[in-house]
Amino acid sequence: MTYDLPDELSVERDGPIRIVTINRPHELGAVNRSLHWALANVWRQLAADREAAVVILTGSGRAFSAGGDLDWITSFLDDPVARDDSIREGAEIIDEMLRFPLPVIAAVNGPAVGLGCSMAVLCDVVLISDTAYLADPHVAVGLVAGDGGAAFWPLLTPILRSREYLFTGDRIPAAKAVELGLATRTVAPGELMGEARELALRLAAQPQGALQSTKRIVNMFLSQALAGPLQAGFAAEVVTMQSDEHRRRLRAMAERAGR
Repeated sequence: MTYDLPDELSVERDGPIRIVTINRPHELGAVNRSLHWALANVWRQLAADREAAVVILTGSGRAFSAGGDLDWITSFLDDPVARDDSIREGAEIIDEMLRFPLPVIAAVNGPAVGLGCSMAVLCDVVLISDTAYLADPHVAVGLVAGDGGAAFWPLLTPILRSREYLFTGDRIPAAKAVELGLATRTVAPGELMGEARELALRLAAQPQGALQSTKRIVNMFLSQALAGPLQAGFAAEVVTMQSDEHRRRLRAMAERAGR
């Protein structure tokens, strides 16, 4: 099967395993317009690959994904059409991941921030390098954490434990992420992809009908529980995208980055 994707997202075949790599190493996997589109569209293509049984999602270089690309996000300040398109596409990414039939293993090789964090914790198994971390900094830049954190962290971890991280945007070290229930287990950096492949092969050897139906039933629960919070979260995020506070904080970030 041929995958129709931009260079920012690659799919490698390894027997029944498909390794999906966020391929912007020099930008720490930051999500620009092309990558955002690819992350919304890759799941249907993977589902149509009849030889695929398991997917590994990882990043290239030092990061899994550092969240939204600053230049792309800043462009929304003066382009409401692009802003609204990004929100619709963001909802599509989450919806496609929830309905995707094959098991997905996140191999979190480095920082997973914002949307990167949301995608990681939406995977079925989250293996995280013990030098990596998770973070959702939406509030710190004047935004509602609408594309995942506020909606589904409370399904995975005690609310009292997650509020502080959502409210402050502080980094969650790998071991703490496992303790909180936002990751499955930590792995030494040099062993991460080996362990991910080993687990993927075990899952590929399982009876596929039983495995996929089990995932479907678990994700039915998630989809039902998330329907209201996600819809409210995206709507609230759009409102805060138009706020003066968000504009000021984003402009300050761009100035600090020399842009």
